[in-house]
Amino acid sequence: MSFFKLNFAQKNKLGVDIGTSAVKIVELSREAGRFKLENYALFQLEAIERSFAGEQSNSSSPSAFNDADLASGIKETLKRAKISTVDAVASIPSFNTFATVISMPYLSETDIAKTIPFEARKYIPIPLNEVVLDWSIIGVNPPAQQIAPNDKEVTNTPKPPSVDVFIVAVPKDETQRYQGIMKQAGLNLRALELENSAMIRALVGNDLSPIGIVNIGGRSTSILIVDRGFERISHNYEVGSFEITKAIARALNVSLKRAEELKRTLGLKNENSGMITAAMSSLVDLIVFETKKIMHNYEDAKKVKISKVLLIGGLANMPMFMDYFPKKLGLPVSVGNALARVVFPVQLEPLRQELNSTFAIALGLGMREI
Repeated sequence: MSFFKLNFAQKNKLGVDIGTSAVKIVELSREAGRFKLENYALFQLEAIERSFAGEQSNSSSPSAFNDADLASGIKETLKRAKISTVDAVASIPSFNTFATVISMPYLSETDIAKTIPFEARKYIPIPLNEVVLDWSIIGVNPPAQQIAPNDKEVTNTPKPPSVDVFIVAVPKDETQRYQGIMKQAGLNLRALELENSAMIRALVGNDLSPIGIVNIGGRSTSILIVDRGFERISHNYEVGSFEITKAIARALNVSLKRAEELKRTLGLKNENSGMITAAMSSLVDLIVFETKKIMHNYEDAKKVKISKVLLIGGLANMPMFMDYFPKKLGLPVSVGNALARVVFPVQLEPLRQELNSTFAIALGLGMREI
């Protein structure tokens, strides 16, 4: 299965984002060069929440529950939303994949294709015969003058041009598993795509400047650096919104359900109980610390400045979060606008912020070119 080539015969298509807390689905059409939101649906994965309460396995990946139940839930959700489109693009969670950017000598695509497997072995920790491997050229670096050993003189022999290649590998058992889920749900899976690639498509558009994206999910936080429109660094930090809910539950000795309610309704408001604020802010501060570290490392290595950070995930809708997070980070932070290039019914305008933060990956999947 290719992660970079796709062809649809059907006018409408679905973006199916299987997350650790919910399955987000959007149905998009395209008319006169614009995407149009035809429908959307969300299927909460309650089994994941029960696993955090100790009623199931401690695993928080989609594997913690039965795939047949997941497929049945998707099928029922589509039925209730009256979605009849069956061609779909689904996401692979970033923590299930291996992705990196490497620089190689400027070669023909045929020669690069022959070289990639040898280079990939240096970065992929499992045997190549156990993964689906794909790659794409994302940049060409022109010849550069070489510096002499004394670092003072420039030699007459320029360094040859090179190319930046994005390599992705997904375990075969994961691709087969997602194919099975989609088939049981009655959908035609046309492509699996990295959730980061879908997120970039939805949020970045034609912006070529260095951008940081922070995706706070249920299980973990994905910190992504995008430069010239392509993923350069992706780092998963094992703290997400569920950890914050659990911290509130422990601090107040309340149920996870009650802790989730407090998180959603009170957030980081000043009038909160001190224990709630302390429980939440300590974990948010860790996410900020990791974000700063990843950004500073990239800035130092590439001699660039990241001046913009986009945030997605349901936590962005928590009261006062968008005041607290930018202040701690020391940079402007905005909620990613995945609907910027999508036409949608005016009656959904009050839900714009929630749709942007929750359905960004699903929208990016649906935007994949026909």
